[in-house]
Amino acid sequence: MDDKLPVAVVMIARDEARRLPRSLGSVSGWVSELIVVTNDCADDTAGVAASFGATVSEHPFQNFRDQKAFALSLATQPWVLSLDADEAVTPELRGEIRDLIVSAPDTVSGAWLPRRLWFMGRWIRHGDNYPDRVLRLVRRDRARLADATIHERLEVTGLTVKFKNDLLHYSNESVARHLEKIGYYNDCFVREAALQGRKVWSLTVILRSGWRLFRAYFFRLGFLDGFLGLYLAITSAYATFSKYAMLIEHWRVPASAGKKANQ
Repeated sequence: MDDKLPVAVVMIARDEARRLPRSLGSVSGWVSELIVVTNDCADDTAGVAASFGATVSEHPFQNFRDQKAFALSLATQPWVLSLDADEAVTPELRGEIRDLIVSAPDTVSGAWLPRRLWFMGRWIRHGDNYPDRVLRLVRRDRARLADATIHERLEVTGLTVKFKNDLLHYSNESVARHLEKIGYYNDCFVREAALQGRKVWSLTVILRSGWRLFRAYFFRLGFLDGFLGLYLAITSAYATFSKYAMLIEHWRVPASAGKKANQ
């Protein structure tokens, strides 16, 4: 067996016992460190993670950004691969990771991985969902989590490269789950935007939503994915329209309710 790479895989997980074998199984045996941070699990997430040799830490959940920052702080290897429980590394991607770590000049601080989405029984290869590049492989001492608490992401100091091989993404198990996640992220967006005092014009909402639909379905060739391409383009536009509509509601409804109370 080849020597293990100087890589720490970091992951946060809650009630992911069923999906962990696929994700951890794709990296165990060739990375030097597995770190899984859990919170409030009702299943055996910790036990399954430990069975793959992971170091498991329980940590109170505040938001995704802080939870992932805590996981990153536990890593001790020079390189970190941030992985979600619904993702898996292919043998081809593993080889590309190995090649970079072995030969990368010191100026390279990270790599962007293309993600391929599995949805409703098939792979999505166009639209906004592919290649959906994410910065996941980073040098630990040059990496940090961006300040955004919604759609948290890694940042690095230094140059980055783009990988060719896909990170597999088994994100939404059903249409119902997909729509549920849109509602969750919309709620998070409105709370954060309201705290920042952010406002939006109605025309801007219409233009942004229309652009998301056009971009995903036509400009990025979502129509080549058939019905699923149309579904994902429409729901992308819907997510944009609904989150800004909720933000408009946040600023308008309290004011109108106050006026009625004083009448």
